[in-house]
Amino acid sequence: MAAHPGARGTARPATTHPQPATAGQPTVLTGATVVLPTETVHNGRLIIDGTRIARAAPENAQVIDVPGHYVVPGFVDLHNHGGGGASFTSGSAEDILKGIHTHRLHGTTTLVASTVTGDLDFLTQRAGLLSELAEQGEIAGLHFEGPFISPCRKGAHAEDLLRDPHPADVRKLIDAARGQARMVTLATELPGGLDSVRLLAEQGVIAAIGHTDATYEQTVEAIDAGATVATHLFNAMPPLGHRSPGPITALLEDDRITVELINDGTHLHPAALQLAFHHAGADRVAFITDAMDAAGFGDGRYWLGPLEVEVADGVARLVEDGTIAGSTLTLDRAFKRAVTVDGLSVEDAVTALSANPARLLGMADTIGSLEPGKFADLVLLDSAYDLKGVMRRGEWVVGPQLH
Repeated sequence: MAAHPGARGTARPATTHPQPATAGQPTVLTGATVVLPTETVHNGRLIIDGTRIARAAPENAQVIDVPGHYVVPGFVDLHNHGGGGASFTSGSAEDILKGIHTHRLHGTTTLVASTVTGDLDFLTQRAGLLSELAEQGEIAGLHFEGPFISPCRKGAHAEDLLRDPHPADVRKLIDAARGQARMVTLATELPGGLDSVRLLAEQGVIAAIGHTDATYEQTVEAIDAGATVATHLFNAMPPLGHRSPGPITALLEDDRITVELINDGTHLHPAALQLAFHHAGADRVAFITDAMDAAGFGDGRYWLGPLEVEVADGVARLVEDGTIAGSTLTLDRAFKRAVTVDGLSVEDAVTALSANPARLLGMADTIGSLEPGKFADLVLLDSAYDLKGVMRRGEWVVGPQLH
């Protein structure tokens, strides 16, 4: 295994403390609580050789002692619109890279770039730019949130740009992404919705139910057609009612659905999060940021697509009507909140932040858990669950901060 209590390699160089390993030098992290897929190992160790997690430490490995810390897999964000002052929908390639780096500084080692509603021709052009970054390995693909959503539940999307999810239009966006489309959010009750879900399933793209005004029965029909994700459950959909259970009930009760949750303390009451975990179970929850430009950047005025947003005290709202407009969340904050406020175990938080989204993306063979052969994507947390280091593909994005 990648971690063993008190295990030692055949060679043990002099231990270092706050300094990160030399680029490309094999590294052994020792003394930490290492969260593995099947167990949590105390006083464990993790071996990094090149870009991967290794079983045995090479002779020239640098040893970094990290007692009192947790080592968890790098976070995987399925739904992210930007950060660091940069938008994935409207920014240049340089801007997008800035946004990606901002989230890496907060532990997100794998990220799917999400767009917001726009003109179809504009979105196809953005898909071309984002797909280039996906081909370069900077992002894990594209998520189209809109324009195929309900005007009744539009949230922070421009109503005049919304359209029904006709399969031909959905196919146009997928084709523009050149094999890098990972997810499309749809109001599946709209004309063409079910046929579009079937198209997405045939193409290996996640069909996500969201920004929807569907009934319980319509949602069940969409799941049967091939939908597998609930876009930010509870938000931008009818509330749960005892006579009209709506989409929330259908999405929580079906084992085929993974539910996205925005755990920032604004989008969800802790009791709603507990409800989702109780009914769906940890294996069917994926924490997301739904972040916009202000994530990791600060309060002020921003644009979300064509709509102006005011961020105050870390909460983003549309200027025109006060609607919540994405979040300023980073996944390290979502992790800490899950454990310290919501009462989740570290293991369940890891499942929701890393393992489940990696599985949904079809990338569980390379990311999402700390196992030999997988990419060395990891986050170092102290005993208070504050971020103290980030490694991506064997290189420190944030070097170990142990003092």
